[in-house]
Amino acid sequence: MKIIYEDNHLIAVNKNCHEIVQGDKTGDAPLSEAVSAWLKEKHNKPGNVFTGVTHRLDRPVTGIVLFAKTSKALARMNEKFRLGEVRKIYWAIVKNPPPHPEDELIHWLIRNEKQNKSYVCNPERQGAKEAVLRYRLIARSEHYHLLEIDLKTGRHHQIRCQLAHIGLPVKGDLKYGAERSNPDGGICLHARQISFAHPVSQMPVDIIAAVPSDNLWKTLSGSIIP
Repeated sequence: MKIIYEDNHLIAVNKNCHEIVQGDKTGDAPLSEAVSAWLKEKHNKPGNVFTGVTHRLDRPVTGIVLFAKTSKALARMNEKFRLGEVRKIYWAIVKNPPPHPEDELIHWLIRNEKQNKSYVCNPERQGAKEAVLRYRLIARSEHYHLLEIDLKTGRHHQIRCQLAHIGLPVKGDLKYGAERSNPDGGICLHARQISFAHPVSQMPVDIIAAVPSDNLWKTLSGSIIP
């Protein structure tokens, strides 16, 4: 595990693309259990260790996952996420050039539970939820473009769905229109940064997760446009 932040109340991990945050029908061991085991060993704690899930990332996505080490921190962080008091920045690699160097996307999304997929729909449709993000082109190579995304709402597959809708499927994301999969089975979407007021001290917390170690990520992240 790549621990990138820890204090008495919170711990953050830089997730790999195959890890799941919480247990699901696959039966695979979730990241939450790995964090609990790590904390138990590191701090020599007897009995069960509390590890609360404050938010989730899709399995093929990499980057920051924040856990709470106390029930008080979990309740307060859940409220901060609910009220939009947590700033979440993602990086996404796409093949096609964006229509604008910077733009705000506002769509209404509907989730198909059976397909585990979201679709852009008419706002009047029952169950539709508003989805808002801002993107900015921050680097490019001969074949790919790196977008920085400021996520304003937290809808199911929001970034993947909204980018695909404007012709920018995330690299490797076959579910949303990418031409081919990535060798590791993941997609080039990375939870890069999370910022919030600490749930106990109220001091500002700013956590950044290093990008995956493959050459494309290294190339693009090393050529950020000023």
